[in-house]
Parts: sequence; structure tokens; C-alpha cells
Amino acid sequence: MKKKVHPAYGDAKITCACGEVWNTRSTKKEVKVAICAKCHPFFTGKQKFVDTAGRVERFRKRYQKKTVE
Repeated sequence: MKKKVHPAYGDAKITCACGEVWNTRSTKKEVKVAICAKCHPFFTGKQKFVDTAGRVERFRKRYQKKTVE
């Protein structure tokens, strides 16, 4: 590889907004993230489905199977 072309790759500290900290390697010394696997709703099982203004119900009502009378 050519010298002085690639950035320095070294130890890095990753910090999440929830307070979780772990060490890895990166071209940056410190990285701050907003959400990690420890606090993400999908991984914690606390995921909420938000039904804004009844959209899900309106969809189901519109596309439900019609019964023949």
C-alpha cells in the first residue's frame, strides 16, 4: 500500500446515548451514536407500533373481504 494515502486505523471508543460504551477499531478515535443494540426497541422487545390517526384500522376496513348477502 502507498504511504500517507490511507487514514490511521486504531483503537476507538463507541458511546451510545443510553450510556453503553464499548471499544473497537476505527479511523476515528471516538464515535457517538444515538441508539445501540442494547437500547433499540427491536432488540429489547419493547417495540411499539404507532397507529397514527387510525390508519391501520382504515386500511383493514377498506380492504377487508366483502361478504355476499
